Amino acid sequence: MQKAELRKLMLRQRRALPADEVQRRSEEITDQFFANFPLRAGLTVHVFLPIVKNNEVNTWPLIERLRLEHPEVRVAVPVTDVEQNILTHHHLTDDAILIENPWGIPEPQNAQHILAPEVDIVLIPLLAFDSVGHRVGYGKGFYDRFLADCRPDVLKVGLSLEPPVETIADPNPFDVPLDGVVMPDGVWRKN
Repeated sequence: MQKAELRKLMLRQRRALPADEVQRRSEEITDQFFANFPLRAGLTVHVFLPIVKNNEVNTWPLIERLRLEHPEVRVAVPVTDVEQNILTHHHLTDDAILIENPWGIPEPQNAQHILAPEVDIVLIPLLAFDSVGHRVGYGKGFYDRFLADCRPDVLKVGLSLEPPVETIADPNPFDVPLDGVVMPDGVWRKN
């Protein structure tokens, strides 16, 4: 299926999910992440903050668990720079002041800046992914540009409410494939 068609289909499907179902799946994704990705002191985990109106994976349980069980792991979150069409990255602390941007994404206003090469694991929002690690997002390319600036060994992990589709027919040459995807019922990993 083509990205544009898949994007419309998955947005419609996701928006039809009841909030309690999104929350249930999000909590299962959190459990799967901690069961399958060992963490150690000194890591920086980049986590997207959810767009609630789009029924994105609720990453707040994952963030809270990182803070409680792994205080030695730094949590970074993105801020959208619409003028430069890039993401900047910031340390999410307990005293962060979050303000929603025009797309409904909460962003910290008073947080320490983090450079992309400092990030060890990136948790990536997506609408769909396929069996080789291609993903469909919202089509703006923010994460592909961010991932291109990361170290080659950064772990690129999607979070998905749904299982993979068979094939995304039109991957862009600039698309950065995923290393893994955490779903409610398991983890897909690139071979």
